[in-house]
Amino acid sequence: MRTVPIPVDVSKLTITCVKAPRPRVLNKDTGEIKTDKHGNTVYEVTVSVEDEFGRIELVKIGITGEPPIKAGDAVNAVGLLGYVWEIAGRWGISYRATALLPLQEAADV
Repeated sequence: MRTVPIPVDVSKLTITCVKAPRPRVLNKDTGEIKTDKHGNTVYEVTVSVEDEFGRIELVKIGITGEPPIKAGDAVNAVGLLGYVWEIAGRWGISYRATALLPLQEAADV
């Protein structure tokens, strides 16, 4: 299956950090941390995403480098993309962003 990035329109979403950023672990036994093609650490951030109808989901967003956010912060997910994956008959969507900024800071940009 070829992975095609799907842009996510975040303009009608309320995104809140619910768990502080942490490095993504590839192998729990060895403690290997995921890095990008440039050797930078990939972090994962658990957020709640609420749509305009009040539906809420918890998702993890991957990002290169530690974002300047903490649990409880309203977040702007810049360049958010979804990737459909399938392994052994199971499938899901993983998310990546180019930046995760506190909403106030993102409004100033």
